[in-house]
Amino acid sequence: MKKFLVLYLIPPSMMDEWMKTPPEVRKSEEDKMSREIQAWMSNRSRMFSDPGAGLGKAVRVTQGSTSEARNALVMYAIVHGDSREAISKALQDHPHLQIPQSSIEVMELFPLPDRSAS
Repeated sequence: MKKFLVLYLIPPSMMDEWMKTPPEVRKSEEDKMSREIQAWMSNRSRMFSDPGAGLGKAVRVTQGSTSEARNALVMYAIVHGDSREAISKALQDHPHLQIPQSSIEVMELFPLPDRSAS
């Protein structure tokens, strides 16, 4: 089986709008989504080699500097499957996709060349 990186995305503009929601409403909806994601993942636990985690604020590192960065990444996971298409199909009913303008990206992971042999 192949290994894939799964990235869960929400546009920063949608996150900004969400943060304007009253805290009690936000907490209730976030708790509901969390329960739905846990249930979804538990029914598919065999496909996950690493269930992943939520992602915090980013820092961009360039040659000689670092700066605050903003992107759409909110979670990641590592999964096993036969193909990118098979993994994509399995993710089509993921609760994350209930969030307006959200998306999930799937990329195959492959080993880097062994550089110690040179």
